Amino acid sequence: MLTRVIIVRHGETEWSRTGRHTGRTEAALSGQGEQNALGLAPRMATLAPDAVLTSPRLRAIRTCELAGLGARAHADTDLAEWDYGDYEGLRTAEILAVRPDWNLFRDGCPGGESPAQVSGRADRVLARIRPLGGTVALFTHGHFGRVLAARWVGLAAGDGERLVLDTASVSILSYEHGNPAAPAITLWNERRGGIPG
Repeated sequence: MLTRVIIVRHGETEWSRTGRHTGRTEAALSGQGEQNALGLAPRMATLAPDAVLTSPRLRAIRTCELAGLGARAHADTDLAEWDYGDYEGLRTAEILAVRPDWNLFRDGCPGGESPAQVSGRADRVLARIRPLGGTVALFTHGHFGRVLAARWVGLAAGDGERLVLDTASVSILSYEHGNPAAPAITLWNERRGGIPG
């Protein structure tokens, strides 16, 4: 039985540091992001995942490598970040300047993905990992990780809006009292050793 899901958001990139929506763009980890990812290695060793999956985006793959799990990781395209379409590379303030009522978790992105599409990807990931058993680590992204956690506990994708997820953070999904009928978020947005978010 799947006992625990570890969500790891990739380390800082220049775009994440400056608040630019980064979906398909291959943004490298910043120097700080590399240090943040290295800082994850002791925590990953303690958590000892049985299986490791990563987004196909290089920033997630590099974070996984620096965290000491790259040799064991398998890429899963469904773990990629939200496709921001026409909003790729823009900051939220820039989008709101032309569309004041916009909300990613409600509206999605023109030319990109809707919340229903991202929710569908999250559901596919969860369906694939449940039979794996043990502990599974997922190296992914901010917005997608938030939707994944919401779906784990049976909430709508839009409820991920309430779950802030910093770069190089660790979150854990499991069950209340080990009961598979009671999925729970048991740790959220942990940043170890003063790692900046």
